[in-house]
Order: sequence, then structure tokens, then C-alpha cells
Amino acid sequence: MASILSVQNVNKRFGGLKALDEVNLEIEPGTVHAIIGPNGAGKSTLLNCFVGRLTPDVGTVTFEGHSLIRLAPHEINQLGVSRVFQTPEIFGDLTLLENVMIPYFAKRDGAFSLNAWKPMAGQNDVRGKAEEMLADVGLGEKHAMVANSLSRGDKRRLELAMCLVQQPKLLLLDEPTAGMARADTNNTIDLLKTIASRGITMVVIEHDMHVVFSLADKISVLAQGYVIAEGAPNDIKGDPRVQEVYLGGAEI
Repeated sequence: MASILSVQNVNKRFGGLKALDEVNLEIEPGTVHAIIGPNGAGKSTLLNCFVGRLTPDVGTVTFEGHSLIRLAPHEINQLGVSRVFQTPEIFGDLTLLENVMIPYFAKRDGAFSLNAWKPMAGQNDVRGKAEEMLADVGLGEKHAMVANSLSRGDKRRLELAMCLVQQPKLLLLDEPTAGMARADTNNTIDLLKTIASRGITMVVIEHDMHVVFSLADKISVLAQGYVIAEGAPNDIKGDPRVQEVYLGGAEI
């Protein structure tokens, strides 16, 4: 099966620091692929190379055969790649409904443009799609609330709705449960499982091993910019290199 995202020999330096060193990854369509590793391993740097925030010094990143190198973030988004950030990036002063309508416009039109004489909430087709997405993530009854009033778990659900309304083929998640209480974490795991069951490919960066082993079909382990191990969750659990580098020798 052809990879949906292929990463070949990617290197990235920041001055004298080599953040990524000959990284190779193949993300298979319809799977959840977790990337784990200690702080400073290069995980977020790698994700930034996927979405156009950084350009690798060497190597290639291709999505469905399209090179992502030197494409702008919005161009990568138009291809079908959406990202959920570690800290939810939402429009705090807007309602949940408005938050979801904006990325729908952006994906449909290539940029957010709106006639000042035609209020956004009056565009019934877009409103209906946004309401559908909010209901899908369990926020339908809160559509008129201001986004800043939400709990952290609900802000994450809102951000997921903002991504899903763009109908992504590949969803990138950077620490999706960071800062959450266990109940919110478990609810987020359930939601992500539901999303994955629809065939949306996901790449997940996560420190919480409960989240990783609940979701991942395959795991890649980064340490000091290298991929030191890769495989199915059970293989990674028993890998002594992972236990030593990532967990100080303790079993996962």
C-alpha cells in the first residue's frame, strides 16, 4: 500500500544543533501513527516540516505524491492536511459556531473572504455544516457559547471540529491531551478513535503513554533527532532501546 505521507532523509539544523538527522517515515493511509520521544527529540520540529512552518535543510516530504517542501501552510492545508496544536488555537472571542464556520470558508475559498454586507451567520449552508461538525464532537448544544468560556477538553473538541469541517485526509495532532484531567483525556481518546474509524489518517505526537497505546497502530520513537525504533505498540513496549532512552530503563 502506498504511503499517504512519505518522509525521506530529512535533516534540520538550528545553528550548531542538529534537530533532525536522516529521519525516514512512511505513514500508511487510514492508520494512527504515533511519534514519541523525550523532550528535545525533534518531534515538533518534524511536525513543523510537514505543515510548512519549517523547511528541511535536506530531504523530502511528500503527501499523496505532492512535495510539501517550500509550500505555504495554507497550500498544504488545501491539499488535505490539517493540524491540531498543543495549545488549542481558537478564536476565543467568537462563538463556537463562528469558530467552525471560518475554516470552512478558508478551505472552500482558499482564503477567508466574506462580503461585509452578508453576515457570516446568515449563510445557511455554511452554518448547517458547522452545526453538524459541532454536534459530531459533542458540542452541538454549546454552539452559541463564546469559545473562551470552554474547558480545556472542550476547546480541544472545538479545534477538532475546526479541522474536521475542512474534510482532511491527514490530521496532525501535537500533544492533543496536554494539560487535561484524566476524564477529559479519556473522552478525547474516544473521540479520536471515532475519527480514526472513519478512515482519516492521523499522526499523533504525545507524551502520555496511555493515550499512545490506546490509539496507535504504529509508533516511531525519536531521540536526539534520530528514529531509534519503529513498530507496532507491543514491539515498542518491549524494545530495550526505547526503555533506556525514553523511559530511563523502566518498562512501559
